[in-house]
Amino acid sequence: MEIYLIRHTTPKIAKGICYGQSDIDLTSIFKKEAEEVHQLIDKPLDYIFSSPLKRCANLANSFDVSVQKEPRLMELSFGDWEMKKWKDIPQSALNEWMENYVTQAPPKGESYKKLKARVVEIFKGIISQNRASTGIITHAGPIRAILSHVLNLSLKDTFTLKIDYGSVTKISLVEGHFTIDYINKK
Repeated sequence: MEIYLIRHTTPKIAKGICYGQSDIDLTSIFKKEAEEVHQLIDKPLDYIFSSPLKRCANLANSFDVSVQKEPRLMELSFGDWEMKKWKDIPQSALNEWMENYVTQAPPKGESYKKLKARVVEIFKGIISQNRASTGIITHAGPIRAILSHVLNLSLKDTFTLKIDYGSVTKISLVEGHFTIDYINKK
């Protein structure tokens, strides 16, 4: 079984804005970026699971294959911080969260640990279907959570993994064993 973890293409949002589950549009170069993503996939996909947010769903719909929108593949919820400038979030609250983001949630948001629990739950369901080639179109947080699960990495250590917009990470599952073919292919 081959699993392609695909990060959405470039979102249309100013730098310095906190966003996670906000449903934002894509830039004007979406079609070009989508074509580039298609070129990164080694073989035709049998099925795609996608975050329902536009920045993922639009890319999922660009493939000629069935797509299942799955809310558990959404990015981290930043709660009250969604769509605020990072510089406008009180520095003391931001510092406290940054020191404990694995277990602590932003106000009315979720922790990285909770994100991992929901993402791993759907990931296990996806691999139980044992399709030959599956795409998962999602966000950097869920991709890191899946890699944390597959590689047995601590959540904190996953931020050393670079996950670019429009990148592909390939995992193979053979006889119950995972191998990482590549991470962040662009």
